Amino acid sequence: MISLITILIVLACVILAFFILVQNPKGGGLSGSFGSMSTQVMGVKQSGDVMEKGTWVLVSIVGGLSLVSVMFFQKPEGVKSKASQAKSAPAAPATGTKK
Repeated sequence: MISLITILIVLACVILAFFILVQNPKGGGLSGSFGSMSTQVMGVKQSGDVMEKGTWVLVSIVGGLSLVSVMFFQKPEGVKSKASQAKSAPAAPATGTKK
C-alpha cells in the first residue's frame, strides 16, 4: 500500500512542478502567452485561475497523501516503544542519601 501512495505522491509532484513552471510569476502565465487563442481553442478565459486552483489542489493532495502514508509505515522488528521499555527495565536503586 505504501508503494501505491508513494507513486501517487511522485505523480502529483510532477504535475505540480509542471503547473508551477507554466505559471508566470508576474501574472501572465498561459493566458499571457497565448492571448486570445486560449479562449478560442480551450474555451478557458481565465487560465491563470485554473492553474492557481490546480496548484493548490495538488499541494493539498501531496500533503494529505504524506499524512496518510505515515499510517502505513511499520516499525522495524527490533525496536520497542518507550512504554514497553519502561516496564521491562528494572528500577534503579537510590544511591543518594537525604539529610
